Amino acid sequence: MTSIRRRTLTLMIGLLLAGISVISVFNLHDSNHEIAEVYDAQLAQNARLLQGVMRMPMESRQQAALYRAFNSALGEAVSRGDGHPYEGKIAFQVWKPTGEILVHTASAPSFRTLPTQPGFSDVVDLENRHWRAFLLEDPQNGLHIWVGEREDVRADLVDRIVRHTLWPNVIGSLILAAMVWLAIGWGLKPLANMASTLRARHSGSLEPLQLAPLPSELEPMQAALNRMLAQIQEVLGRERRFIADAAHEMRTPLAVLRVHAQNLLEAGTEQERRESLQFLISGVDRASRLVNQLLTMARLEPKSDPPELQRIDLGATVRSSLAQLTPWLLSRQLELDFEDSARPLHIMASPAAIDIALNNLVTNAANFTPQGGVITVLISQSEGFCHLIVEDQGPGIDETDRMRLFERFYSRGNPEGAGLGLAIVYIIATRLGGRIALVNRAQGGTRATLSIPACA
Repeated sequence: MTSIRRRTLTLMIGLLLAGISVISVFNLHDSNHEIAEVYDAQLAQNARLLQGVMRMPMESRQQAALYRAFNSALGEAVSRGDGHPYEGKIAFQVWKPTGEILVHTASAPSFRTLPTQPGFSDVVDLENRHWRAFLLEDPQNGLHIWVGEREDVRADLVDRIVRHTLWPNVIGSLILAAMVWLAIGWGLKPLANMASTLRARHSGSLEPLQLAPLPSELEPMQAALNRMLAQIQEVLGRERRFIADAAHEMRTPLAVLRVHAQNLLEAGTEQERRESLQFLISGVDRASRLVNQLLTMARLEPKSDPPELQRIDLGATVRSSLAQLTPWLLSRQLELDFEDSARPLHIMASPAAIDIALNNLVTNAANFTPQGGVITVLISQSEGFCHLIVEDQGPGIDETDRMRLFERFYSRGNPEGAGLGLAIVYIIATRLGGRIALVNRAQGGTRATLSIPACA
């Protein structure tokens, strides 16, 4: 696509030249009209001045002497050559109705028939020259007064006016076009600077743009580019963290699986093979849980795209999740006790996020509750928050480890855990504007409370 500067210049200069051309055409038309009006007025005025001279009361001999003096003076001006170049292109003559010419200039044209139509007219003489003429009849003295000028006089004057008008327009247009070019270049310089800065950046550079001073029109563009760069940097960071975490955490389970597989091959009895196979299945299950939790952690990064929140009933969501968890808890010889709220509790959250959080809290409680124990799940509301509470009958938590339990890959007292469950719950609580708390129960065990802002 053509550059913005070239498109803008082409449009502006094209409009400028088109406007000047239209103005020049109108000026030419008006000049022709006005020149014609002025010259026509001069022709009529000269005719009437000549009429006034011809009306002077005098005897026939005096009139004849006046006519001779007129003709002599006019002929002398032409013969001496000291007149104006246009003087020979302007003429007048006076004749009687009989056709006898009384007075005329040396440049007066000859006609096949003398003009008879009073007023302005365009005539052609015997030498095929065009004249613009004015004929004035004087019935009092019985005279016809004819005054004319050659058309090439007017044409030459119009040409001079056109040259004197158009050339300044052309030169002015070129100067104005150059000024427009420089002005647009100066106006678009910040955009050109931004483009050159972007071109000069390394392809892998994700540093934010810091262009100053910057016009207000480009500030949103710079802000949008910086947001995009920050998002790309965050995505790449999450990807690197995920790869590093996966590589770190999968190394040991894979090594353990290899050992169990090797023990299975070397087992000498059926009992040893069964034990090695059971260890292998447990290792595969642990690796599967680790992979699932790593993927969940990657999806729930705090700075990733915000979840699609909706108004949900916390009780109904928890009941649906517990229905899926109950068979698994029974298989581990654990009981589940659910204490629902007396009224619906609504929050702004994603049902999937609540399901993931509850699964991790219940799984964590099941890992520390002995066989035959009870895991209690409660929901309640207080102080503007809806609370999802999971209680176990395990040994409780060490106060010195309380805050570290929310760190990724920190696992204490659970050799089968990956150390991601509570970290995932913490991320969900943060994204929903809530909090997670762990306390030891007086009767033994741990109470995990996920608090989420309530909505009406």
